[in-house]
Amino acid sequence: MPEIPLIEELTREPIPAGSILLVEYDSASQWYNASITITAGWLKTGGKVDYAAFSRSPDEIRTQLKRIGVELEKFEGDGKFVMTDFYTPMLGQKSKEKDSHSLKVADLSIYLGQTLLRGTPDPDMLYIGDDESTFARFNDEKSWTELEFTRMIPGIKARRSTLFIPLTMGVLSDWVYKRFESVSDGVIEIKLDESGEEASSLIRIRVMHNVHFDSRWHELKIGENFEVTLEK
Repeated sequence: MPEIPLIEELTREPIPAGSILLVEYDSASQWYNASITITAGWLKTGGKVDYAAFSRSPDEIRTQLKRIGVELEKFEGDGKFVMTDFYTPMLGQKSKEKDSHSLKVADLSIYLGQTLLRGTPDPDMLYIGDDESTFARFNDEKSWTELEFTRMIPGIKARRSTLFIPLTMGVLSDWVYKRFESVSDGVIEIKLDESGEEASSLIRIRVMHNVHFDSRWHELKIGENFEVTLEK
């Protein structure tokens, strides 16, 4: 199995294939850079990634991956890295990506039913993105969560792939977070701590089912290239 940087450093054993990992994060925290770091680590250890661009452009995401040393042209050429562009259609523009979709639930439900739910097992695949809370801007919360629970999550489980569901804290109803927590195999929190003289970004695993883990808060260190590591 490929490795999950940052997260598996806080567990005593690898996270099983087919895991659904919920990330609840402060908008001012380092989740975006952490998602890039996780993507890079997964690719470099033999995995494949489908990165969903919601709040940042595909060009910006590619630039950051290259900045931290990912040979993106090679991975894309080998079919090991795919960008799913939700960002550009939101602007009313035509995407340059092969995979680009509107955020309307009705459209995505048909697409996911024809693709993800019919896929074969692929434990080397990681689905990750920057902010799935963006769905709530274009859909009511109930229809969006039902899409996740009846299409996305069952499809990931059937394929035995790994899925990160990143949600910005404080922008959705409490019941949305609770519902996602109830179906996730792990809940990860990333926050900005401003209690000291300098603000710091912290991470912890709140819950991880069937995996022993460290539940303490750990500080994140941000490199000059914006790669995220755990402060030792």
